[in-house]
Amino acid sequence: MSQSFTIAIDGPAAAGKGTISKAVAAELGLGHLDTGLLYRAVGVKTLEGIPAITAAQGLTSKDLQRDDLRGPEAAQAASKVAVIAEVRAALVDFQRAFARRAGGAVLDGRDIGTVICPYAEVKLFVTASAEVRAQRRFLELSAKGETQTLEEVLADVKARDERDMNRAEAPLRPAEDAVVIDTSALSIKEAIAKALQEASAHR
Repeated sequence: MSQSFTIAIDGPAAAGKGTISKAVAAELGLGHLDTGLLYRAVGVKTLEGIPAITAAQGLTSKDLQRDDLRGPEAAQAASKVAVIAEVRAALVDFQRAFARRAGGAVLDGRDIGTVICPYAEVKLFVTASAEVRAQRRFLELSAKGETQTLEEVLADVKARDERDMNRAEAPLRPAEDAVVIDTSALSIKEAIAKALQEASAHR
């Protein structure tokens, strides 16, 4: 495997790309970056009153270790700051530097295969129906004690899809040479196996 071996995994919220990315990175011994955390970290900072562009330009690795990046507020804030071209531009170098790290890397997000790493050796687009994704997210939130209803979670999922797919800057879509993995009817184990099969074929 070459030092610049990069796996780009894109897809909408709650499709399973994070779980798949972590598993693929662990199995192949690669670094892993959930690029959504960058936008969540910027989003959380805006909730604290810091301008989005200022937050993005000053982002550090330490900001990605905050405990409040996984909640629904952070997710919504992330989706809002992600439509700002200057925010995306400020975070590009951070992501590309990670992608080129020695030993290879797996990056998951919304525009890795199309914008951040168009040169990636492996490009996957992980998706599932909005209803399936909402159900997954609802169970996840319920387990954490959140009180959102399934209908509210589905509305949130659809709102994020709308923003992500229709933004002017780097809209969410599969790269032309990406392999699409629909996890709607797949178990986690099956989805990971499929991703590993694609990744291994290009090593």
